[in-house]
Amino acid sequence: MSFESVQAFFKQVNREQDVMVFDTSSATVEKAAETIGCIPARIAKTLSFRGQSEKAILVVAAGDTKIDNKKFRNTFGIKAKMLTPEEVLEQTGHAIGGVCPFGLANELDTYLDVSLKRFQSVFPACGSVNSAIELTNEELWEFSAAKDWVDVCKGWEAGELKKKLALDNDQLS
Repeated sequence: MSFESVQAFFKQVNREQDVMVFDTSSATVEKAAETIGCIPARIAKTLSFRGQSEKAILVVAAGDTKIDNKKFRNTFGIKAKMLTPEEVLEQTGHAIGGVCPFGLANELDTYLDVSLKRFQSVFPACGSVNSAIELTNEELWEFSAAKDWVDVCKGWEAGELKKKLALDNDQLS
C-alpha cells in the first residue's frame, strides 16, 4: 500500500511518470546509489525519530551523513531516538528501506538537513524498497511540506571528510 500512496501523491502533482521502479533493491543508501548510478551522498534518506508527543519527526538527509546527537538535541530539544521498524511503518505507512516524506499515513513534521544543499538534485525513496524519484531541493521542500532546513548531521562537511580521509590513510600505512 505504501508505494501506491506515494504514486497517488505524485499523480496529484503531475509527477507520477518520474517515479522510478527498479528490478533490484534500493533499500539502503549503497544499493540505491548503485542502482541509480550516483554517489551515495545524493541519496536522500528519510530518518524517523520519536517526537515530543506521539507523533514522529522525519529528517531527510544526504546519504553520507550520520545524526549528530548534540546538534539534534539543540535543534529539537529532545534526544535523537530512532523509531523501531514497527513504529516507522505505523507512523509513516512505509516500511524501512522505502521510507520517504510523501504519501504518509499520518501528518508528520518533516525537516530537511542542510547536507542536501550541496546537490542540484537528490533521490529520495518512493515508499518501496525498489523505487526513487529525482527531485531538486526546491521540489523536495515543496513535496515534503518541510517545516524547516536544519543542521543535525555530521560526517559530510569538508573538514570532517578530510579528517576521515587522513584517518583512513593512516590505517593503510
